[in-house]
Amino acid sequence: MPEAYIIDAVRTPIGRKKGTLSAVHPADLGAEPIKALIKRTGIDPGAVDDVVWGCCDTIGPQAGDIGRTVWLVAGMPQHVPGTTIDRQCGSSQQALHFAAQGVMSGTQDLVVCGGSQAMNAIPISAAMFAGQAHGFDDPFSGSEGWVARYGSGTVNQINSAEMIARKWDFSREEMEQFSLTSHQRAQAATDAGWFDKEIEPVRGLEHDETIRPTTTLEGLAALKPVQEGGVITAGIASQNADGAASILIASERAVKDHGLKPRARVHHLSVRADDPVWMLTAPIPATKYALEKSGMKISDIDLFECNEAFAPIPMAWMKELDVPHDRVNVQGGAIALGHPLGATGARLMTTMLHALERTGGRYGLQTMCEGGGQANVTIIERLG
Repeated sequence: MPEAYIIDAVRTPIGRKKGTLSAVHPADLGAEPIKALIKRTGIDPGAVDDVVWGCCDTIGPQAGDIGRTVWLVAGMPQHVPGTTIDRQCGSSQQALHFAAQGVMSGTQDLVVCGGSQAMNAIPISAAMFAGQAHGFDDPFSGSEGWVARYGSGTVNQINSAEMIARKWDFSREEMEQFSLTSHQRAQAATDAGWFDKEIEPVRGLEHDETIRPTTTLEGLAALKPVQEGGVITAGIASQNADGAASILIASERAVKDHGLKPRARVHHLSVRADDPVWMLTAPIPATKYALEKSGMKISDIDLFECNEAFAPIPMAWMKELDVPHDRVNVQGGAIALGHPLGATGARLMTTMLHALERTGGRYGLQTMCEGGGQANVTIIERLG
């Protein structure tokens, strides 16, 4: 089977709620890493076969196939098409999968993939309000088939996080320690300049502005739970944020024709699903499946990225699979860096690629929980 290579990966800094990027139009935000990617790789943008872009809540300024829009706003050739992917939080990881599969099928040679999300412009609640305008309280309201199978009002990510914390017996204190570690790792990585190569400054913002270096266990303990009697607080959840990331995928033929130097090879791609009511547990069976399909073991993987939508998710994943925390989210995760939904998958890959190069690791595995009880898994092999 033909190989798919990662040539480069670049991202914007992550902007916090009401932060530096909050006034940037979603199309302009998504265009930034594309412009940087084309400049860094030196490729002819007219040779790109397609743009595959992740984004959730594609309403308002994110509507109208933003995968096409960001390319045009970046000033790129009009003959290159673009499409938008929505696999919820895994949208841009799925965009990478589709891009790599296009190359591995032999039908495409150069594909730009990635994703963006402007959560200041379109908050999570905006999609709900849009549904309410049409008489729906949630996407499943009125579906006889859904209610018959899963009940009414059962899909709620806070409920899911609470269920996971209870099932795996995580105390609030344990989860708060995990959250603190995320901020500490992210700040240490920033101070050491480990993010510098992967970030393209936007509007004067050079570093992620979501990290809270003054976070303490005492401060986290003072936060009120989201649900009465619960253990999930804002301090152990990912942050709403703005951001974008872009990756260039190339075939072996494109590598030769364009004189490109691959930085990694896509070793494995898969996606699996679990109970949609539990919603956030799918990375566990998805990772087991990926390792079985690829013939690999946990010990073969040098670095892992498991998205920190809520602290108990990667904690349960590590516990079930016996993954050491010192190899997971080594530069912090979404609790510290933010979770701009449609961009996070590509952001994780960008960070993992650079971290593998920094540490000299060979294999990296990325996974994340996604709406509907789904999870993508991508394994890459660093080259050079």
